Amino acid sequence: MPRPAVNVAVRAARSAGNIILRYMNRIDGLNVVEKQRMDFASEVDRLAEAEIVKELKRAYPTHAFLAEESGATGKGPLVWVIDPLDGTHNYLRGIPHFSVSIALLDKGEPVYAVVFDPLRDELFTASKGDGAYLNDRRIRVGKRENLGGAMLATGFPYRQRSHLDAQLDMTRAMLGQAEDIRRSGSAALDLAYTAAGRYDGYFEIGLKPWDMAAGVLLVREAGGRYCDFAGRDGIPESGNIVAGNLNVVQAMVDAIGANATPRLLMA
Repeated sequence: MPRPAVNVAVRAARSAGNIILRYMNRIDGLNVVEKQRMDFASEVDRLAEAEIVKELKRAYPTHAFLAEESGATGKGPLVWVIDPLDGTHNYLRGIPHFSVSIALLDKGEPVYAVVFDPLRDELFTASKGDGAYLNDRRIRVGKRENLGGAMLATGFPYRQRSHLDAQLDMTRAMLGQAEDIRRSGSAALDLAYTAAGRYDGYFEIGLKPWDMAAGVLLVREAGGRYCDFAGRDGIPESGNIVAGNLNVVQAMVDAIGANATPRLLMA
């Protein structure tokens, strides 16, 4: 049975999803700003985020917020971490793969998570200790024992192109064993798909908290593990994330460790 906080987050995610879908046929007319090099936001991101914050504040007025567009507001141990449109680059190009990501952190630990794909009406939810679900069906990470034949996912660091050579080396090492690697453009959905066993593992450089806060809880509650590139468990301050089942994560950490720069292995 979903916890009350998850139900509130689901309502907020669905409301944001309605806004996102409403503007899909008007993409060419959207006001788009470049926050930094190759990092874009549209008025849809801001409208969706405002809707999410409004819904959550109505239920939890004393909680703090960390949202991609509006930043950090409020103080306290309970913090809602929000990405109103994860996959903005896809959305602005008409590529049908993006999501809404909402997580509640308690003293930095994710305790509730929602990742919503409004196009496919796929709702991924998790509560700490209660498991992970896709549209009310329990999900589990895949059972693969190593990288042999694995389907992996990643993203390329447009914010940190200085790491591109190292990422290509890591990718090459994993592709020597894995079946294939996907790069879909939504970290939240990559993590949700890993939790559901669609992907066997996922790794990426330089994520922000809102990119992964919900997805990592889905992975953990689906029986998996997440860590940084050096194998340290927990949400990495570096943003360098590895996720999957225990065996695949260890194999990925080994491959990364043999090819990453010292900077990428830092906490």
